[in-house]
Amino acid sequence: MAKKYIILDTETTGTEESDRIIQLGYMVLSGSEIEVHNEFCSADVPIKFGAMEVHGITQEMVDNKPKCTGTTAYKRLLELNTQENYLIIHNAPFDITMLEKEGFDTKMQVIDTLRVAKHILPDEEAHRLQYFRYKMGLYKEEQAEADKLGIEVKAHDAIGDVLVLKLFLSKLRMLVQEAFVGSNPVEKMVDLTNTPIMIKTFRFGKYKGKTLQEVAQSDAGYLRWMLSSMENLDEDMRYSINSVLGS
Repeated sequence: MAKKYIILDTETTGTEESDRIIQLGYMVLSGSEIEVHNEFCSADVPIKFGAMEVHGITQEMVDNKPKCTGTTAYKRLLELNTQENYLIIHNAPFDITMLEKEGFDTKMQVIDTLRVAKHILPDEEAHRLQYFRYKMGLYKEEQAEADKLGIEVKAHDAIGDVLVLKLFLSKLRMLVQEAFVGSNPVEKMVDLTNTPIMIKTFRFGKYKGKTLQEVAQSDAGYLRWMLSSMENLDEDMRYSINSVLGS
């Protein structure tokens, strides 16, 4: 059976533990065939105004919709959830956690394009999908692609973001191929998704702009304090600090 590549995005009632999916959008790529799913769904949690500001989905738009698990999109995703298929998401932990709240247990191989981009393009000022949309000129290509697939392009809309992610994935795949000559780029992206990222420079705090190596030499105590006292320390930062400290 041919491998399928599922490029997915969700929109949600917010970003907290209690929040749930209110839009599920994805494309299924299989050879030359493309299957598009895009559905609104209701949730027992009201949509936060901050979330509405981002995605523009109001309570009235979802009130009479089925729950996420009742949508055709969710049921089809369950059928696609096998080990030979690939699930491609920008910032995968967020969407996968949201899907888990709906009882979804991911069996597919995961490619997180955010993590891959951080490995391949470590010096970019940002790694958000909308940043790359403009930086790589994807916005110039998206309308033609949208017309071909019958999709309306809107920023921060699940299927609109999936369309941008499809274009970004093509660029990222070429960059991975150039960086890892001879590797299968898809398998390499799975591998990079699961590989810790070595952060070289502080982007926040009192040492913003300094390299971790410099701070390790001048103020190793501060790095040790970060490891012991910052409960929400990013796992990649933790890995990087331990590396420069030789732990």
